[in-house]
Amino acid sequence: MPRFQAGFELAEALTVASQQLHETPTPHNTLRTAVRLAVHIMPGAEHVGISEIERGSKFRTLAWTDDVVRSAEARHGGREPHGHWDQLWHSPVARITDSEADEGWDVLSALGLRSALSLRLRADRRRLTVLTAYARKPGAFDEDATRIGRLFTTHVSIALESATVREQLTEAMHTRDLIGQATGILMERQDIDAAAAFESLVRASQRENVKLRDLAREIVSAHNST
Repeated sequence: MPRFQAGFELAEALTVASQQLHETPTPHNTLRTAVRLAVHIMPGAEHVGISEIERGSKFRTLAWTDDVVRSAEARHGGREPHGHWDQLWHSPVARITDSEADEGWDVLSALGLRSALSLRLRADRRRLTVLTAYARKPGAFDEDATRIGRLFTTHVSIALESATVREQLTEAMHTRDLIGQATGILMERQDIDAAAAFESLVRASQRENVKLRDLAREIVSAHNST
């Protein structure tokens, strides 16, 4: 694993990683790229996963390097997040030094995983996004590894936010086009102007309890199939 003895080597590695992260087209691709890069950048990391945790102990693994991660995060049948993740609501970092020495980490020790380092990627009042690195060596993640991990996750967070905004803008543009097409179809069918057609579309959306874009998609699809 790289130890980055010289500062410029770490800077270069993070620059390359940042470029690769920002080239990803969707948030899902960003997460998949992040776990792959983390194994090479974070000292001591052998397996990496990214999970989303909701208040109320609901969680799901979003990206992973291998099946070891899926097994490691399937505590209690995959219904509850790891206890040390609770710290991440208040702190950006949580560590497991030795799963065999600490109580409650039978799942990790059974997989031969002795250390874990969890770093907060995103957080709000209801949800956390967490990157966790695992290692077979106890005490694998020291302060240097943690600092490098935090630098890396900062780049991941920025790239993830950028990819999310791009996806939202793309969806907004697609939705606008759909609504415009649906409005045009209603104008032609009902011989009304654009304002009346849009108002009719909104009323139908509210009456049928269907999102405006979904109703517009149905109208456009039905029109194109005739």
